[in-house]
Amino acid sequence: MFSPNSQTSKGAIGIDFGTTNSSIAFAGCSDEVQLAKFPYFGGVTDAYRSLLYLQQVKEGGVNVLKSWTGPDGIEHYLAADVKGRLIQSLKSFLSSRNLHSTEVFGRRYTLEDLIARILRDLRERAEHQFGIKIRSAVVGRPVHFVGAENKEDDGYAEGRLRLAFELAGYESVEFEMEPVAAAHYYESTLDHDELILIGDFGGGTSDFSLVHVGPTIRRRGRVPGDIVGNAGVGIAGDSFDAKIIRHLVSPALGAGSHLRSLGKILTVPNWVYIRLERWHHLSLLRGRDVLNMLRGVHAQSLEPEKIGALIHFIKEDLGFHLHRAVQKVKCDLSNDPAATFQFSDGFVDLRAMVDRTSFEEWISEELGQIARCVDSLLNSSGILPRDVDRVFLTGGSSFVPAVRRIFERRFGEKRIRGGNEFTSVARGLALKAMDLRISRFG
Repeated sequence: MFSPNSQTSKGAIGIDFGTTNSSIAFAGCSDEVQLAKFPYFGGVTDAYRSLLYLQQVKEGGVNVLKSWTGPDGIEHYLAADVKGRLIQSLKSFLSSRNLHSTEVFGRRYTLEDLIARILRDLRERAEHQFGIKIRSAVVGRPVHFVGAENKEDDGYAEGRLRLAFELAGYESVEFEMEPVAAAHYYESTLDHDELILIGDFGGGTSDFSLVHVGPTIRRRGRVPGDIVGNAGVGIAGDSFDAKIIRHLVSPALGAGSHLRSLGKILTVPNWVYIRLERWHHLSLLRGRDVLNMLRGVHAQSLEPEKIGALIHFIKEDLGFHLHRAVQKVKCDLSNDPAATFQFSDGFVDLRAMVDRTSFEEWISEELGQIARCVDSLLNSSGILPRDVDRVFLTGGSSFVPAVRRIFERRFGEKRIRGGNEFTSVARGLALKAMDLRISRFG
């Protein structure tokens, strides 16, 4: 239940807790929305990285466990000579019934504990900026959580996320689907009614909603029938990143190479590279058993320099650096027909040219699944492409030309809209929170 408190008497809060980035927004009675901003390397950002960095430090001769989140976590991670534990993309694990907790420096933490640590810092920083206490919020959730196979899995994931918010000090949380939240934001820009298709591309999921929006809907109050349909697929930016890593990085680190064992020529185990493709899983490879296995592979490898580079990559936990390099080349390919992928830390030095056509071939399977999800939504809703007035695309992967072409082919380029691609969901959640506040409390 969304309850009144010192925060809702002044406005309302929306929180977009994302796989990669999070945002928190404040809406006042005039539909004006403010985004919380956070210091980052001498500047400011409204994207709060959804990560947690833990490190043991000596204080008075005793090991003390310190932790930082968001931009602070990145800065401490990059500054550390001996890396601690960088934990990312926790939202992707919410539907997993097998992952309950993990051990960090001898202490066990539940998934909800780790997420709550991020959410608590996000709340406290926003409280300081907005000058209010935050205890209630409307929170975004995907149509289907990553890994969810049915409604029970989605309900399980949502319940875990709700518990994390409670542990972070929130007294009441109401969930809204992320594409519907983006529709609230888009609606605030309209002076007429439309039927819109929202495409929200996050790090872990791509979500779609068909929604009636506009001044008439807002005046009479939104009803369930205004949301014509929802659909989602567990494919988005992280899936595209994985293909870049598979084709540009993994071969240089020994994927597909061979080793000699007991007189036989064997292929280096591939499961390590599957983990590598999900860069936020890289820290899971730092266990002693995995490193000992790789040292054995290194001793028998026909290309030991590649396996040596892989061991270095894992020991130094270079997943975040890899992610930045992948994000850069993906962004460059959205703007130019070819780009250079480059990653170097003084020991591992990777450089390769890649063209947009090759990248689009790598992600063709994912593009096909996204297209089929959109078509399925239209078919199940009984909506023809010509009936859709506008298509609003949001999220980082909405900039990928091959993704945009999916919608241009069905709806035409003139009907495609965008804007505030990284914060539209948070803005819409805050507007939804304000609508709830007005309707319930006046």
